[in-house]
Amino acid sequence: MSTQTFLEVEAKFAVAESTQLPELTRLESVDHIAETRHHALSAIYYDTEDLRLTHAKITLRRRTGGNDDGWHIKIPSEGGRTEIHAELGEPVDGKYEVPQELVRQVRSIVRHNELTPIAQVDNNRTEMLLADEHNNPVAEFCDDHVTAFSFLPGGQQQSWREWEVELVGELPGTEAGSHFIRRATSLLIGAGARVSSSPSKLKSALGDSYNNAPLPPALVTPDVDEDSPAAAVITALQANRDKLIDYDPRVRRDEWDSVHQMRVATRELRSHLQTFHGIVVGPQIEKIEADLKELAGILGVARDAEVVEERWQELLESEDSDTLDAATREHISRDMGTAYRRAHRRVIAALNSEEYLELLESLDRLLADPPTAGAQSAEDADGEDDSATVDADGDGDTSEVAAESSADESAETHPAEEESTAEKKTEKSPSTGDAEAEDVDAVMARHLEKAYKKLVKRHKKAVDNWDNAELSLHEREDYFHDMRKAAKKLRYAAEAAGSATKLKTKRLYKACKKMQSVLGDFQDSVTSRDKLLELSQNAHRRGEDTFGYGLLYQRERAIGLAALDDYNESFKDIKAAFKPLRKKLKK
Repeated sequence: MSTQTFLEVEAKFAVAESTQLPELTRLESVDHIAETRHHALSAIYYDTEDLRLTHAKITLRRRTGGNDDGWHIKIPSEGGRTEIHAELGEPVDGKYEVPQELVRQVRSIVRHNELTPIAQVDNNRTEMLLADEHNNPVAEFCDDHVTAFSFLPGGQQQSWREWEVELVGELPGTEAGSHFIRRATSLLIGAGARVSSSPSKLKSALGDSYNNAPLPPALVTPDVDEDSPAAAVITALQANRDKLIDYDPRVRRDEWDSVHQMRVATRELRSHLQTFHGIVVGPQIEKIEADLKELAGILGVARDAEVVEERWQELLESEDSDTLDAATREHISRDMGTAYRRAHRRVIAALNSEEYLELLESLDRLLADPPTAGAQSAEDADGEDDSATVDADGDGDTSEVAAESSADESAETHPAEEESTAEKKTEKSPSTGDAEAEDVDAVMARHLEKAYKKLVKRHKKAVDNWDNAELSLHEREDYFHDMRKAAKKLRYAAEAAGSATKLKTKRLYKACKKMQSVLGDFQDSVTSRDKLLELSQNAHRRGEDTFGYGLLYQRERAIGLAALDDYNESFKDIKAAFKPLRKKLKK
């Protein structure tokens, strides 16, 4: 079944039955009404029992009548809403099933929950196509007389009238389109309409019955003292969980920068769990961290391919000599997109996996009922005797766990990773004690200090090993890659602490961001060089001239080294920014 995707930009207005329609040709760029049509529309809206789609401002409907019979899903996006259409299809056993290609768009929200009818909206519509002097469509104006029924407990029949202006043609997503909407709003309000308080016909149809549905797990307020360190951490985790889910459908549609933003949310989630370990605790944390790491890795491959593609395009465009022959240019242009498309398919496969859905469920459970340090201590005390009994009975067989641990420890890593692993084994989390009873600023400052100390260690290793002739170029560069990750974690922690406490972390956040940018440019050049080397080897096997690849390789090497010129100054900025926070630690 095929689908169509559109950018929907519209404005809705509530209007009384007696209100007269203004002269629409008064609108700038509207010369005449090209066509007037009358439709009897009927739409059945679908959602989960706990209205997950509605809460996410997503509508899913099956509509008959008019010019676009079929299934429609509308998802918030930049500049409006993305509307995806699918064919109506044939009923199965007298029942219409939501097309899977639409379900996949919202799988991160719906998961395994059944989609069932929640409302019916019947609409007698007068539709006018507004056109300019060249007969080009500008907008559609709809005068709707609506009767709606909610299928939720306590639902009632409601009737109302509304006007709707929707951009068409080339206007959606443009400044000219935004200007048109503003002028239309002014004209219609002047005629007696008012901007609709309801974002959709569905919300109006549900009315008060909307409040009778249970809340989705993601919206459950956790039972945590709002002035505690745990509350600050949970707030940060919730924001990134929401960002992860928000970007899921955008990644599926391959929107620009969506893979990058989803990866950022994934890595930031994991970083918070690690940095603030001891505030939010529990055995599930380790599993969530591992799943987030795996997801970030898959997203990272696609993101790296995307970055390389962009960099090569810039390099090719800047190359105005004859040193790159046409064949080399063609191969580079072809290959740079192939890697991304292959990586993006892997991303989609990961998002469709059961492991990914379970990760989302685990995050929801964690954030709805977070195991904080104080609560976990009490649980451990209560379960101490039970644990002893299990061991005494011989049921606590740990051989499998020990075997897995041994296997993990024997895994091969590069020298920088080995050092990082050693750090993890020797580092201790800041002692939180009864974290709920402590001053939240002091607790968060200690966790910031932990992240800062790790960054300082990484800095020393990177600087000390840069001129180490016994190490390969890649091994030396890996230390700076680890430094970048440390700067990123400290930045995330500073942002979370600053937004939830009185700690002044803005300067530290900016300094870490600068360092991240410096080392990001450096790492991008490393990634690009690796890919160029791979393609050069492939070209050599085909018997092709590889001089052009070598030229680009050297250019990338120079770009990477130039990025490090600002490294020392960036590190000094981080040290200076962290210094005021030490005062909080001394109290």
